[in-house]
Amino acid sequence: MKIVKDKIEITELNEMSKKMFGNLVKAVVDIEKGIMAVDAELHVDLEQFLIEQGLEPKDLWGINIHPQKNGDEYIEFDSMINLKPALNNRTRGIESSEIRQKIIKIVNSLVKK
Repeated sequence: MKIVKDKIEITELNEMSKKMFGNLVKAVVDIEKGIMAVDAELHVDLEQFLIEQGLEPKDLWGINIHPQKNGDEYIEFDSMINLKPALNNRTRGIESSEIRQKIIKIVNSLVKK
């Protein structure tokens, strides 16, 4: 597992995807701190890793990054950790367009293509 605070090369994400699932990298994004954790088999492992670093569960959202894709297919908003009824998110997706936009902005700022 790796915490990304500055930049990560798309080529590094591509290598991670080949080792794990072949076409995607699981990531958890902290929408308040503007960082993300990558490179684990489960989103919950990344979430726990960030919580152990002192981050708040309410700010953590799970995504899949598809390094070989572009546009809307590059980021997939699908994770069990996104089930947050207290925050009005009752699905594995991310229902709030505001949160989705924050995630897109953070990922685009951290991933060097």
